[in-house]
Amino acid sequence: MTPPTIRLLSLGAGVQSTTLLLLAVEGRIARFDAAVFADTSWEPMAVYRHLDRLIGIAERAGIEVVRVSTGDIRADALDPKHRFASMPLFTLGPTGERGMARRQCTSEYKIKPIKAEVRRRLGYPHPTRVPAGVRADVAIGISLDEIGRARDSDVGYMRNVFPLLDLGWRRTDCLRFLAEHGYADTPKSSCVGCPFHDDRFWADLKANSPAEWADAVGFDRAIRNGSARANAEGHPLRGEFFLHRARVPLDEVVLRPRPQPADAPGCGPWTCSHEEPVIAGTGRGVA
Repeated sequence: MTPPTIRLLSLGAGVQSTTLLLLAVEGRIARFDAAVFADTSWEPMAVYRHLDRLIGIAERAGIEVVRVSTGDIRADALDPKHRFASMPLFTLGPTGERGMARRQCTSEYKIKPIKAEVRRRLGYPHPTRVPAGVRADVAIGISLDEIGRARDSDVGYMRNVFPLLDLGWRRTDCLRFLAEHGYADTPKSSCVGCPFHDDRFWADLKANSPAEWADAVGFDRAIRNGSARANAEGHPLRGEFFLHRARVPLDEVVLRPRPQPADAPGCGPWTCSHEEPVIAGTGRGVA
């Protein structure tokens, strides 16, 4: 096989991708030409603080960390002039039917900008055709316990590689490694207003990050009638949208945090642990 032109890390700034970056810094796996962080502009502040320290560690080792973005997911979702990349919001139909909207946000705000950056670094930005044999290896933080999500790239100019699988590491191995290196506080990467958050996350946000909690509550209220663009164009939505699976306003939910495994994963560009939601039958205005 032709060797890769460049070697990149998909850096979500969560447990597994942080582990890969530190392993590369230590020389325990092949180094990266750069680490790419796809910024939705709505990660928790804990993630941005962690990213800042990773940037310092990486740059001292000669590894560039680059932020890429296709926009601010929160602002875009509420902008009637912007195309709505559907989020997996919980829906409640007019007669009580329950469903979820499609999930396009990961593809739009994480995978798309990473692919654009790969093309740019290869020297063939869209729509220029990338010649055969020119490709990047992109390391993705999937561990042995998540091997079912390890998939080939859907484009010829990228090859997904999985160093944690090569090492035979599980997420618990990553957690142990991070703790040994002083990074036991590595957060989980996800948007503040991700509908897949459980009550433990929401309760912690409410208690410890009141500004971010208020931000999520405000967003939940603002998306009640679905896409701002669809509303502005006069498309009626037969039902309501919610951030919480209880399908009531976020600030009215009776939160019941439950213990969860310490190794429960977050959400990365290719590593969201949740199944694709079904399209809710709530009529027009969903997307």
